[in-house]
Amino acid sequence: MEPDNPLLDDFILSLSRRRPARVCFIPTASADSATYLVKFYRAFSGRCVPTDLTIFDSPALPRQPERTANLKAFVSAQDVFYVGGGSTANLLSLWRAHGLDRLLAKAWRSGAVLAGISAGMLCWFQDGLTDSFGGFQPLRDGLGLLRGAACPHYDGESLRQAAFRRMIRRDGTSGYAADDGAALHFVGTRLREVVSSRPTARAYRVAVKRGKVVETTLPTRLLRKAGRSPDQPLQPTRAAPPNGQREPAGNGPRG
Repeated sequence: MEPDNPLLDDFILSLSRRRPARVCFIPTASADSATYLVKFYRAFSGRCVPTDLTIFDSPALPRQPERTANLKAFVSAQDVFYVGGGSTANLLSLWRAHGLDRLLAKAWRSGAVLAGISAGMLCWFQDGLTDSFGGFQPLRDGLGLLRGAACPHYDGESLRQAAFRRMIRRDGTSGYAADDGAALHFVGTRLREVVSSRPTARAYRVAVKRGKVVETTLPTRLLRKAGRSPDQPLQPTRAAPPNGQREPAGNGPRG
């Protein structure tokens, strides 16, 4: 839902198993923000069958579906789930309380598309870096559908970059980081490609190698509007961080 840039939204819709896709927006992380819901419907109306799933129940915005017992049927009817940003910790707590975590995992295994931005990226991984607790802190209890750690907004906040690298070094783990405008496309648990709606946006594999944090810039395909020239691969443009190393795309560690 980038303003005036529908390329990533178009890409998500293209992955649906059905046309028109039934796209469900889940704004739990923003406490079911009505403003966020308006942005979703403005971005997707006329392009799919849009709906939303809300858990908070307020007079101004009654929850949908009306009861937790109805979630199973509601979730099973959708093709694409688009999760909005906000507090990842709050999102995970509420989903687990209502059993939505298990329902979304089942939908994913049945062929539904799981997508999202910010908290909606982070939640699918085992762990990652969040500002849900004030400042940047590790999140240890992601849904675990995808292995490793995750970090969104990698080009937007230098303190977040440094905190994620520290977390990777301290834990001896590995994960993915994405600039704003870049998306990691997994099929099952395998990364198929990175796509971007912006010429400079990239994604990275971040891991510890020989005691140092290494960032591998992943090959990235720039999305184009329909009718324009074919999508083109992007070349790395960012310099290596001062407290780590970045290897050329394709030459970094895997795992």
